[in-house]
Amino acid sequence: MGRIFCIMGKSSSGKDTIFKLLLEREDLKLNRIVSYTTRPIRSHEKPGDEYNFVTVEEKDKLLADGKVIEIREYNTVHGPWFYFTVDDGNVDFDKDDYIIIGTVESFVKIRDYYGSDKVLPIYIEVDDGIRLSRALERERSQEDPKYEEMCRRFLADQQDFSDKNIKDANITNVFDNNENSSITCNNIAEFIKSCK
Repeated sequence: MGRIFCIMGKSSSGKDTIFKLLLEREDLKLNRIVSYTTRPIRSHEKPGDEYNFVTVEEKDKLLADGKVIEIREYNTVHGPWFYFTVDDGNVDFDKDDYIIIGTVESFVKIRDYYGSDKVLPIYIEVDDGIRLSRALERERSQEDPKYEEMCRRFLADQQDFSDKNIKDANITNVFDNNENSSITCNNIAEFIKSCK
């Protein structure tokens, strides 16, 4: 039976890096579930890689067609941005294991949709000072840095990923990523193997 491993963590915790490292590992044979978003694409991103970038109208059609599993709205300094997961027919538990990046809220909804035996949480934890430094470095590298949005996300994460929310979602698979993403990736890989 295949499973979905849901990678979670606050902004700039290294989720994207670890996600990519896990996908590259041939011993895990993981397929990605690409989330959807209406936010603008960043200069280093490619459509269909980190996200499927869609318009608000395309998001509304997917909702109307009943294909959206979960959706989150963030009221950013640039207006509302939506992030969501779509049942687009690409998940086959008889064939494969999958990996997705999400939030506590999205994990719970995906777990409720597919079942707790099929959706397992992986929480990446990083010291707040390290995260803030990483976020600032990333924004500085953008053509059009969005520092206000970076700060909004940092503060919002304190609430979204509160100890209470993590406990209520029954997330117990926690991995420290303060220093070395490769070591963290190896630890997570061993956990994934133990679940197969």
